Amino acid sequence: MEEVEQAQAEQVTDSRDLPSPLSDEDILIAEAITEPPPASGNSADLKAVIEAAIYITDEPLTPEQIATAVGQPLDQVKEILNQLVVEYSAPDRGLSVRELAGGYKLSTKPEHHESIRRFVKRLQPPLKLSLAALETLAVVAYKQPITAPEILDIRGVQGAGVLKTLLDRKLIAAAGRKNVLGKPILYKTTREFLIQFGLSSLAELPTLKEFEELGRFALNDSEESTASTEPSADIQPQSSEEPAPESQPPQADA
Repeated sequence: MEEVEQAQAEQVTDSRDLPSPLSDEDILIAEAITEPPPASGNSADLKAVIEAAIYITDEPLTPEQIATAVGQPLDQVKEILNQLVVEYSAPDRGLSVRELAGGYKLSTKPEHHESIRRFVKRLQPPLKLSLAALETLAVVAYKQPITAPEILDIRGVQGAGVLKTLLDRKLIAAAGRKNVLGKPILYKTTREFLIQFGLSSLAELPTLKEFEELGRFALNDSEESTASTEPSADIQPQSSEEPAPESQPPQADA
């Protein structure tokens, strides 16, 4: 009997020495402490992002603006900016990262300005086409190879002058003759067409379904803007003319 009581007493003593169960709040705090801090972004990726940001903006970007945008420490951003300044100052670089008005901007080096000016003067003017030329070019792009009579059937108007313009701009070219009566010339788009419209191949042209969706969205936007600008029907326009005074009946002489 004495041995049983002694064993129970030892069990009570051991249970007092054990720590009390942890609450849910204590567990969450412990996990937060032991959890490793989030890893900072890759410095190479961050450097590339900062370089691209300086390139696309017109105004100089301050280190504070960049640090806020990328969510990184200001000291790290300043260090990367200094690295970019040093790298772009190399003689084999045509651009430089300059500090202007407290910010940083990517620009051409002053010693190359004259050469760049002469180069820009020799560039061809930007491509400008009339609506008729764009319509004809779209028909050729989607229906090529196609003949002038077939273009006429689609557009409903004569387009000989427009075809000549597109040929002169090297946007379309002859692609042989169609084996029908009269053997009309077939037309197709050229490599210059792909370059001017930023396409790697004709497969990147938008589909007709995509054009229909764009047209539907444009129609909905125009209807909403028209509805928002229309005056309410309950408001009656005020007349600028004053009402005529009522005529008084003539009074008899006394």
